[in-house]
Amino acid sequence: MDRDEEKGHGDRSLLFIGDEDDDLGVDRDGGSPPSSDAGSSFSDRSDDGGDGDGADDGTGTGSGSGSDDDADGDGDKERAPNVARQQAAWPQSYRQSIDMLSAVQSPSVTSIMAASPSITKFGSSFLKAGSSFFLKKGATEGSLPLTRPLLPPSLSQLSQQQQQQPAGRPSTDSLQPRPPAPQPPAVQQRPSAACLKSNYIELPPPSSKCSSGQSIINGLNVLCGVGILTTCFGIKQAGWLSLLLLPLLGACSCYTGLLLKRCIDSSPTIETYPDIGRAAFGIPGRVFVSVVLYLELYACCVEYITLLGDSLSSVFPSAHLAFTGIYLNSHNLFAISMALAILPSVWLRNLSLLSYLSAGGVVATITVVVCLFWVGIGDGVGFHPSGSALNLTHLPLALGLYGYCFSGHSVFPNIYSSMKERSQFPFVLLFCFIVVTIVYSGVAATGFLMFGESTMSQFTLNMPQQYVPSKIAIWMTIVNPYTKYALTMTPVALSIEEALPKMMRNYVAGMCVRTALVLSTVVVALSFPYFALVMALLGSVFTMLVALILPCACYLSIKRELVPLWEVVLCITIILIGLGCAFVGSYTSINQMIGGS
Repeated sequence: MDRDEEKGHGDRSLLFIGDEDDDLGVDRDGGSPPSSDAGSSFSDRSDDGGDGDGADDGTGTGSGSGSDDDADGDGDKERAPNVARQQAAWPQSYRQSIDMLSAVQSPSVTSIMAASPSITKFGSSFLKAGSSFFLKKGATEGSLPLTRPLLPPSLSQLSQQQQQQPAGRPSTDSLQPRPPAPQPPAVQQRPSAACLKSNYIELPPPSSKCSSGQSIINGLNVLCGVGILTTCFGIKQAGWLSLLLLPLLGACSCYTGLLLKRCIDSSPTIETYPDIGRAAFGIPGRVFVSVVLYLELYACCVEYITLLGDSLSSVFPSAHLAFTGIYLNSHNLFAISMALAILPSVWLRNLSLLSYLSAGGVVATITVVVCLFWVGIGDGVGFHPSGSALNLTHLPLALGLYGYCFSGHSVFPNIYSSMKERSQFPFVLLFCFIVVTIVYSGVAATGFLMFGESTMSQFTLNMPQQYVPSKIAIWMTIVNPYTKYALTMTPVALSIEEALPKMMRNYVAGMCVRTALVLSTVVVALSFPYFALVMALLGSVFTMLVALILPCACYLSIKRELVPLWEVVLCITIILIGLGCAFVGSYTSINQMIGGS
């Protein structure tokens, strides 16, 4: 193999992070593990820190080219594809972590054992011995889930393995060297050392492509969130005519979702939202899009804490704590208690099982909706028409609440990239938006007809506690955010851990980062205990950016002269609408929070 072929293979190895297609592609091509002189993965970029001009600085923003490539001169640098620089930019953990937010197939027990090295690494020698026994047994029996790593190894780890092993005998086992045994030469697999030595990336990508039905479930699971609880409050604030904003925002969000698809189709190297930002505006665009998405996820975790505190305080209103001059009412007490209960789930390094439970978000939403109708029809609460037609003063607040209902664009590129038949994505997207728009509108009208002007920020707080459906609905709103908190916070934690210096990328530092993030969400939630106002702020700022402004801007930048004039005008109109809603909605929400309303 000549030098050019080696460079091409090394550049291709940069694409494995969050890209199961390229990983499988190497196996189909019969390629061997990339040599140590190729570009390094993001988990070991700092190893190249002093080896060349193209080395990374440890923050995940380098070009990702190796030292030998730099030594070849400027001619080799010019031949290196731009995809290497694109894939080496921060964050590299986005694809894998965001995949966990949608429903994934349940992992096998052996896959979980192989993907949870931190437990054995952090535990006793007994656990280490047990892990070694099971892994070696699986390797002897030829069990694929144990011998094949969930994540490809980093190149520096491959180099270390080759130096440690005797010459002419490549290691396919991640543990201590076994006595020489005949190896089948026809099957060539990558070492699993990366899976067992990885300090913070243990989120396996989906094992197989999703069908259209599974993609619909994924989309509904993303869109059917806690935003449904505040739609009734939106009618109370802005009047009945504000319901027209739901189909309008739904149509715009569906169209911008299709724009994200077109951006992905423009290049085979684009798979996630940060990739789209990189293709449109370079490295600054990738970083900006990533920061906005992570801030949105962090703010959602703040909302989960507030929701848990409100829901539990409604079930146990007399609960309080008074100790050494410190007094905590029921809301603050339960917010802190639930955060402490959630903390162990945030420490988990493999969230496959938790993501499988989180896929029940659609079931939880359906259950809450059924309970609402049950209370209104079957338990005698009844429907009482009331309210104004339109209240322009609070219309920006309702705009933010309704906008939050369609904040799923951060996951749409991942859903599209994981589909078997990508041509079905427009139908999947249209179907999901039609369903959620009908559900949101129906719940908003039903809830306000039941509770009228007394409607609270979450309609579950208005449901009479003596009825069984009310209790079911409240406990479903408690369980749902509890299971989703860790999945929502994991992408944020991984992005921070990824930016840490190499010496700090370990399990203990990761636990400290995640603990600090959880505690910070508690502080923010207790400082701004306004569920509806915070949600309106999120919908006004982040949803308008992620769902309306950025997709149109990236699409116009990537396609440029290929976009017809009418679509240019439409995209610019959507951008202006998004900017206007963001400014007005955020000002109204912040003003009311400062006023303490």
